[in-house]
Amino acid sequence: MRLAFLGTPAAAVPTLRALVAAGHDVAMVVTRPDRRRGRGAAVSHSDVQVAAQELGLRVGHAVGDLADVDVERGVVVAYGALVPAAVLARTPMLNAHFSLLPRWRGAAPVERAILAGDEETGVSVMSLEATLDTGPIHLVRRVSVDEKRASELTAELADVGAQALVDVLASPALLEHPTPQEGEATYADKLRAETFHLEPSMSVDEFSRVVRLERGFTILSARRLRVLEVQRVDEAIEAGRVGLAGGVLALGVRDGAVALRVVQAEGGRPVDGYAWWQGARLNVASARWA
Repeated sequence: MRLAFLGTPAAAVPTLRALVAAGHDVAMVVTRPDRRRGRGAAVSHSDVQVAAQELGLRVGHAVGDLADVDVERGVVVAYGALVPAAVLARTPMLNAHFSLLPRWRGAAPVERAILAGDEETGVSVMSLEATLDTGPIHLVRRVSVDEKRASELTAELADVGAQALVDVLASPALLEHPTPQEGEATYADKLRAETFHLEPSMSVDEFSRVVRLERGFTILSARRLRVLEVQRVDEAIEAGRVGLAGGVLALGVRDGAVALRVVQAEGGRPVDGYAWWQGARLNVASARWA
């Protein structure tokens, strides 16, 4: 099938490669424009553009670039912008969304599933509509969330979604007979800086889920500290206070305590939490975190 592909981050690359491997003619790849890297003039291409160039595919940076491209259908994975209704009227598109729609429509479905404590998520292959993630569903594949980090879960969903899209395109029954979404819709709002702020009012489970997003941080005795790996500990520590036991640095939260297994100070490298504490030379009696 002659296709257009729209995608931007690394999570979209498995689908692009899978479409080419399955023998589809990808006539155009549309990805978000290059971004500046650092303070200099250097720019970096999106992961999809890098893959497209490796595959020898034509690349554009705006949906309007499809106007002069004759394709049967478009495929969209994490493109990063809504596709206008006028474009969809001319070119029907499939989208692999990383959730069990209509749960977690929107920008951050993987992270919201982790934060909510969902036991499973998945990939929904839908017909794209101009409205946000509302289209009928062609195929659903389910994935267990377990204790996976956001990057691990996203990578798994990217592979599952790639195969699901290839399967839909190969099946006239799946392609031609999608079913409407059913159930209560929830929305995966964009992540903000405060989403990643670890606070004493959290429970152990809430604290751990934020850490699994891989951008969690807290302020310990006026020092900003990224928290990369934690573990529940059986210690009675008041929320907001710090505890030391058996070579472990622990923080008190609402319903218990968490050990900081791996942390990273600003400008530093990841280290064991207790080793960081020893180097920081703080007083456990007066130390507070927030």
